[in-house]
Amino acid sequence: MSGPFDLTGRVALVTGGASGIGVGMVRMLAEAGATVAVADRDYGGAERVAAGLRAEGLQAHAFAVELADEASIVEMVAAITGWLGAPWILVNNAGVQDRQLLLEGTAEEWDRNNAINARAPFLLTRECARGMIASGNGGRIINVASCSLRGQAIKGLASYMGSKGALAALTKASALELAEHGITVNTVLPGGVASPGAINAKGPEAVGPARRMPALGMCEPSDIAGAVLYFAAPIARYCTNQTICVDAGWSVT
Repeated sequence: MSGPFDLTGRVALVTGGASGIGVGMVRMLAEAGATVAVADRDYGGAERVAAGLRAEGLQAHAFAVELADEASIVEMVAAITGWLGAPWILVNNAGVQDRQLLLEGTAEEWDRNNAINARAPFLLTRECARGMIASGNGGRIINVASCSLRGQAIKGLASYMGSKGALAALTKASALELAEHGITVNTVLPGGVASPGAINAKGPEAVGPARRMPALGMCEPSDIAGAVLYFAAPIARYCTNQTICVDAGWSVT
């Protein structure tokens, strides 16, 4: 591949790459030429994804990580850097989304959502940005939040939306501090995708605006991956602190 979306020679780290929309992101970045680190707590699943891509002649390698554990994050980024080189692209994709109604919510569930959906991306941004700065070649950070922040919500998402709102705010703070190093930071807001995480989420019945069918139908993982590829690609070098909401037209119905 060549041209404005060519990522040949770039190392990309995708969290939650073993399933759901993460698989679509891993594939699209690999097809664009990147060497992709598929990071997931499910190492077996990550290796299956990576091995499948290698069988097609693409570059992908699996890494295990526990995103609620700071030491695990630090060790993983160090391992990727030592083996593949410092990540030039970081996609903070992994997340949890079980539901609890607000009046039944627990501090434990709030803390769990924020540990994975907000604290982990902060730590990954810190670790990967250090490597990007040391390499002197800039970089790309893409945070995957949620269209629930734009109204595509259901009941029971107080902890989830709180954590994703924090992630969106992290984009703004990181974009400001990292711009001088040539590192861009942007946000993708996925709409409804029939991913294993969404299908298997625990909690009360899903009731709310997000149950309305979007004008264009349900999104596929590749639709979300396309927005990630744009922000990661050379053509988006002057895009930072921006947001793409991939909602299949939900917002106009």
